[in-house]
Amino acid sequence: MDKCVHYLSDSVCYIASDNTWIESKAIQQLEITAQLPDMAYVAGMPDLHPGRGYPIGAAFFSVNRFYPALVGNDIGCGMTLFQTEFKNSKLNLDKAEKQLSEMSDIAPLEWLEAHLPTEMHNHPFAGSLGSIGGGNHFAEFQQIDRVINETLFAESGINKKQLLLLVHSGSRGLGQSILRAHTEQFGHKGLIANTEDANEYLQAHNNALDYAKINRRLIGERMMRQIRTQGVIISDVNHNLVEPCELYGQQGWLHRKGATPAHHDMVVIPGSRGDHSYIVKPIVSELSLYSLPHGAGRKWMRTECKGRLSHRFTPLQLSRTALGSRIICANKQLIYEEAPQSYKSIESVIESMVNVGLIEVIARLKPVITYKTSGEMA
Repeated sequence: MDKCVHYLSDSVCYIASDNTWIESKAIQQLEITAQLPDMAYVAGMPDLHPGRGYPIGAAFFSVNRFYPALVGNDIGCGMTLFQTEFKNSKLNLDKAEKQLSEMSDIAPLEWLEAHLPTEMHNHPFAGSLGSIGGGNHFAEFQQIDRVINETLFAESGINKKQLLLLVHSGSRGLGQSILRAHTEQFGHKGLIANTEDANEYLQAHNNALDYAKINRRLIGERMMRQIRTQGVIISDVNHNLVEPCELYGQQGWLHRKGATPAHHDMVVIPGSRGDHSYIVKPIVSELSLYSLPHGAGRKWMRTECKGRLSHRFTPLQLSRTALGSRIICANKQLIYEEAPQSYKSIESVIESMVNVGLIEVIARLKPVITYKTSGEMA
């Protein structure tokens, strides 16, 4: 356990086994963020990697004030897991790929009008609901590859004979507009808790969390509709947010920047688009600031990927993975940026968390089809 926990000071640590790649710039960003006024504790997860000024894959606990810039522009970004009714035995990959390739990136207006919750009809960002967005967001049909803890798996209620669907997306342009409004007025300074400005931000932040949750549900409904099935939500978590919290006997504010909350019975920690994902049971601990990794974490910067890979792989080759899964991504730049090679090994991330006693692994998932962009815009 001790070998996987690296203390940079009494209040700053990151979790990583010897097999986990952690970039020095990410550690530097972790230390710099820890020096912000009123920052009390900082913890990096095994998927820690550099971000724009602040590291991704980390949790930050402050007192007296909180930092919207730490939450970032995609407030409420998270993951929703659906149990579908589609039987694995009925899957025809060619047919499913064709059906999903016909889905437009943006939800058609008439479909949205029929499926939006009443309170969202007049929302200024209603038109973006049901759409995945760019970057590392995706929707992926998956199958149970291996059950690791039979007891916990039985308690989960998951049917291993049927497809699962994992949706990773957030608050789209809404989160961006909230952060922009904040930084134009305050820059990267934190907000003193319980002030009018702080309460105004938190109200907008909480609205973005609701928006992101609705967005993932609508994405899931669109994806399942394309392959003529339906399903139910069995897990939903946000990994970009700030919330009041008590840690180490102090009342304060817990920020998660690409970190999964640990207070759920079951969560998914996904690998890259050509790697396994894992269903795990979190074990709540102050060591990790009540948080878990949110994925494998980037190994290469986006700007490096095409140069590293284009002489070795065509976009078509990258649309097929070593696990036999397929990737729908008509954006040639994005398919290089999100290639499996640009991410860390998910096994090293899971190994780190198991060694520290922060998760119990329930099952391993295998990707079937990953949807990122069809290139067809509604």
